[in-house]
Amino acid sequence: MAKKTPDIPSASMADIAFMLLIFFLVTTTMDTDSGITRMLPPPVPPDQQNNDDIKIKERNVFVVLINRNDQLLVEGQQMEITDLKEKAKEFIDNPADKDNLPEKEDPKDIPLIGTVRVSKQVISLQNDRGTSYGMYIQAQNELAAAYNELRDELSVRKFGKKFDDLESEQQDAIKDVYPQRISEAEPKNYGGGN
Repeated sequence: MAKKTPDIPSASMADIAFMLLIFFLVTTTMDTDSGITRMLPPPVPPDQQNNDDIKIKERNVFVVLINRNDQLLVEGQQMEITDLKEKAKEFIDNPADKDNLPEKEDPKDIPLIGTVRVSKQVISLQNDRGTSYGMYIQAQNELAAAYNELRDELSVRKFGKKFDDLESEQQDAIKDVYPQRISEAEPKNYGGGN
């Protein structure tokens, strides 16, 4: 008579597999995607929409182009990425009210700050379809850093602390003086080719 092999109980196998799955999910770290944090402007109310493009004077637009070779062209001049932040800060602030930099709005009273003439600046960032993602992010970071530094400098002058340490109404006042206006155009083929 042949000896019968005992059956292996498999009723708890599903429970063990489920516990292993939970163990690995809990102990595994997940990388989060990094990218650019941007807040989109609110939609324009239907009664204020029109089909005419808003006309912006050329002197109020700071044009930054990145070609497929990751070369930077700022206001028609080739520039290194390391110089972009300082050039953008000068453009945004226009401290000497120069004619070749953006004009300023009529003086307005900003709560907690006082009467200020805000720059009508807009930064236009355009890149080629072949631009590397790394160069695009570097340009974004430099432009955001220009706004952040100007906001920090004003925060320290007015409130004695950096922008991130301010209360929300103080931050709103600083943002009213230096509104972040970065316009991104659809990528094109600036350098030729496909």
